[in-house]
Amino acid sequence: MTNLEIVLILMAILAALASVTQKLKIPYPILLVIAGLVLGFIPSIPDIHLDSEVVFLIFLPPLLFEAAGNISWHEFKAYRRPIGMLAVWLVFLTTVAVAAAAHYFIPGFTWPLAFVLGAITSPPDAVAATSATRGLGLPRRLITILEGESLVNDASALIAYRYAVAAVTSGSFVLWQAGLQFLVVALGGVAIGLAIGYIFTKIHNRLENPTVATTITLLMPFMAYLVAEHLHTSGVLAVVATGLYLAWHSYEIYSFQTRMQINGFWNILIFLLNGFVFILIGSQLPVITKSIGGDSIPALIGYGLLISFVAIITRIIWIFPLAYLYAMMRKRGRRVFRFSSSELFITSWAGMRGVVSLATALALPITLRNGHPFPMRSEILFISFMVILVTLVLQGLTLPVLIRRLNVKEPPEKVLAEEKKIRLAITTSSITFIEGELSLNLHDEVLSELKNRFEQQTNYLNGILRMDEKPKKGEPISGPNFFKEFVESELAIVDHQRDLIIQWHKDGTYSDEAIRRIEQELDIRSLSLETQLRRLRPAETMEL
Repeated sequence: MTNLEIVLILMAILAALASVTQKLKIPYPILLVIAGLVLGFIPSIPDIHLDSEVVFLIFLPPLLFEAAGNISWHEFKAYRRPIGMLAVWLVFLTTVAVAAAAHYFIPGFTWPLAFVLGAITSPPDAVAATSATRGLGLPRRLITILEGESLVNDASALIAYRYAVAAVTSGSFVLWQAGLQFLVVALGGVAIGLAIGYIFTKIHNRLENPTVATTITLLMPFMAYLVAEHLHTSGVLAVVATGLYLAWHSYEIYSFQTRMQINGFWNILIFLLNGFVFILIGSQLPVITKSIGGDSIPALIGYGLLISFVAIITRIIWIFPLAYLYAMMRKRGRRVFRFSSSELFITSWAGMRGVVSLATALALPITLRNGHPFPMRSEILFISFMVILVTLVLQGLTLPVLIRRLNVKEPPEKVLAEEKKIRLAITTSSITFIEGELSLNLHDEVLSELKNRFEQQTNYLNGILRMDEKPKKGEPISGPNFFKEFVESELAIVDHQRDLIIQWHKDGTYSDEAIRRIEQELDIRSLSLETQLRRLRPAETMEL
């Protein structure tokens, strides 16, 4: 069976399981991992060897880039303290806790090897967190914290991993050098990511072809990652910084045609990459078990369950004391956010491991500098896989149930109230724009129709008219010239509305989620109006 045939089989499995998960309401990473497990044990299908370089270069950059692009910078900045406490300090604490458990309970694990295992299993995964929490109705601030944590913590874990592996291969480790290197690598990655984001933003400002602009967005995460890694800084943080920078400026630099094409392309790309990643994770178990003796597998399963328990319980132990710390900070007059016990538990339970843990495990060297085999490599791979499997399946399956039982959801009335508020502000501003900017240049009939439309919408939002009442239509507009004037005026209003939401985005007046929904509606409306104008032009030519 050729590689192309395997890829086609995986795509067919992915499409089938994606439709199944929608009906079963199960996070699709779980079914995909299980499908990968089953696929790996089918004798007629050859072993799928997943190279760590493929994961780090092909899968990780676009997945991180897309996840970073969906986070509001205002929200990310507002919750920077809890994100930092989870993404940096919790990663290091988990590394130490797992290392201690491995050293004292797993035979043959020296301290350096134990820290390698700790660094591999410490970071929750951005892809797993996004996939498992999507559509569950979590409060927006919890989603921001979980996604922000999983974007940043990869850099912390990879740096810890790099030094742990160096300690195994060279036999030496200096703590202060590791701390200094962490700052250099992290800050350097962020600086490179921002620089690349700035350069590509300037390029996008000069592009008019949506296809070329979409292609450029595909190149950006790979460019950021490769440049940062070439300069020995954090490729992960470079990609995240580039994604955040572009997301901040995307409202201004893209035309509606470009934005619609980019959104469609990236939706398909991320769907395929996510699916392939989780199927490939599951398919690695047969490959890993072949390098381990059958007699030792039951013991390794037990060790994997132990390390999974340590990783899960460490996260719970770390998060709950933070609530008391924040309470003390509030008493001292500092502005910090209040979280309920249910929100804290859901945050502590949403620590699924995924592609980064598997990739770092696969990236372990085969041999040491002296030519001897890397000690316990197969055991580390197997235990790491067990942690990924346990956290994905156990936490991923129970998370929706716990969210419902604990009622940790965004109140629907809050979402509706914000949407009503933003729509009312848009319609009110549109009426002012019509009266102040368009009224002098429009025929009375066109002006009356435009004002009537937005006044009707304002009345709906204010509750003056019921939604089941049909609005009174204005006088029909006769003649192509009047219709053309009407469409062009609506385009000008849409442009005004888009300028309005761009300013709200910059000021943080409303949530980015609500602004994106309005932006999509404006893009669709722009496309419809532009199409109507193109249809009018041939008619005008015939009249002339």
